[in-house]
Amino acid sequence: MAKIPPDAFEYYVSLGLQRSYQAVADRYGASKRAVTKKAATEKWAERLVKIERAARERIDNKMTESLEAVNTRHLQTLRLIQAKALQALQVMPLDSGMDAVRALDTAIRQERVILGEPGERSAVSVEEVIKREYERWMTEHGSS
Repeated sequence: MAKIPPDAFEYYVSLGLQRSYQAVADRYGASKRAVTKKAATEKWAERLVKIERAARERIDNKMTESLEAVNTRHLQTLRLIQAKALQALQVMPLDSGMDAVRALDTAIRQERVILGEPGERSAVSVEEVIKREYERWMTEHGSS
């Protein structure tokens, strides 16, 4: 029977969805029982959990950084549009400056969305929704 090499755990991890002790045994010409014993001794299951957790954390961090970069870039672009729209409004008569007004309005709305605020000033508060639903519920059930 072949001796299981020290890098068997790395091979085990690299198998991904096809990961099994039998696959490791087949690769190194060992018995599944021998691989299972080595895995228990070297705590493969615990090590794998730590590796997968660390990988997920790195992926989450990269996604967060990527989203932050996108939001920063979009905010910079929107602020540039706002500045250009304001410049246009300063030199144009009001009746011919409507494109600048629309650009400014759109940029402000998008900026608010990126910053986590409602894009519309007419956004209804949670309190208003609860109050309206409570009144509707009382009216519907009160007339029964």
